[in-house]
Amino acid sequence: MTSLRLPRADGTLEDYRLGEPRAFPEADVPFDRVAYAAAHVAGDPLADVDPWLDAAVDWDATVAYREYLWSLGLGVAEAMDTAQRGMGLGWDVTQELIRRSLAAARENTRALIACGCGTDQLEPEPGVTTDDVVRAYEEQLELVEGLGGRVVLMASRALAACATSPDDYEKVYARVLSQAAQPVIIHWLGDMFDPALAGYWGYDDPERAMDVCLFILQAHAAKVDGVKISLLDKDREIAMRGRLPEGVRMYTGDDFNFAELIAGDGEGHSDALLGIFDAIAPAASGALGALARGDTDVFHDILEPTVALSRHIFKAPTRFYKTGIVFMAYLNGHQDHFVMVGGQQTARSLVHLADIVRLADRAGLLRDPEEAARRMRAVLAVHGVV
Repeated sequence: MTSLRLPRADGTLEDYRLGEPRAFPEADVPFDRVAYAAAHVAGDPLADVDPWLDAAVDWDATVAYREYLWSLGLGVAEAMDTAQRGMGLGWDVTQELIRRSLAAARENTRALIACGCGTDQLEPEPGVTTDDVVRAYEEQLELVEGLGGRVVLMASRALAACATSPDDYEKVYARVLSQAAQPVIIHWLGDMFDPALAGYWGYDDPERAMDVCLFILQAHAAKVDGVKISLLDKDREIAMRGRLPEGVRMYTGDDFNFAELIAGDGEGHSDALLGIFDAIAPAASGALGALARGDTDVFHDILEPTVALSRHIFKAPTRFYKTGIVFMAYLNGHQDHFVMVGGQQTARSLVHLADIVRLADRAGLLRDPEEAARRMRAVLAVHGVV
């Protein structure tokens, strides 16, 4: 068995033996849940840029990972916060990402894809108005739909900064949704993921904010495929799920409780649009296939150990979860480097990364333990652990 010397939280080192990877069942039947993985981008390690200022993307590795997700039957939610949208990846590079991913999707008969449409080309500074927010949304909507893509309507930092009441949210969303060519997914991203979105929908109280969001969904249900909420609160998601207009889906964005929410209860279930599905793609695919076959025991058996991994990757400060997502891709050989846009590979500690190795191993997610160990040793050596 392959072994590593991994750091503990107390500063000591332990000899840790990696187990064998799990053979996840193939998804040989259509899923009965819509499942998007919010896909990451790979940084370009050879680009001569200042990482904190300029985004350089390894396009080959980035597009190849989308092909990998599609091969497992998962959809791709493109240009979302998992791709460091607004957190290192600016609108200029995002446009190229969307173009390349939609072009790849057109060549793949299995490709399900939806692209993030936001307002990140607009700085949330004094003087910005709701009209400016609408124009920014319109620019991105025109790009995505002009390329034949479906839209995830992302929460807007600029709107959060300039809105003075819930009425401003209602007016902005009404104007944007009226122009959508096909139903969109509305994304409610909590401030644990992005502090600039605190008070979204006009209220700090999440219950009152939910009422505003539901009012907008009900008023424009024909233009809404679903709503993705990323609040890490399963009870609130279940409550909102029960109040959705007929035909509007709930896409869970709860990376703490996703297995339970996707499985559902006697009243309903959530579909999925999850960052963690990027990191646990083979397990997610196998579990969803089992669920579609009616085998809920296998579904939970596969996903139960991945929940612990997800809760670790998404632990506070949650906005740094992208580091763990990309680290998993590196360990599993989907990119030859652990380099991120914005230099965010440094956003988590070596101990945090070591715990990802342990938890991924217990979930059977290290597809080649010997290669994963070799890659982890390189990271350890950079930190002085030899």
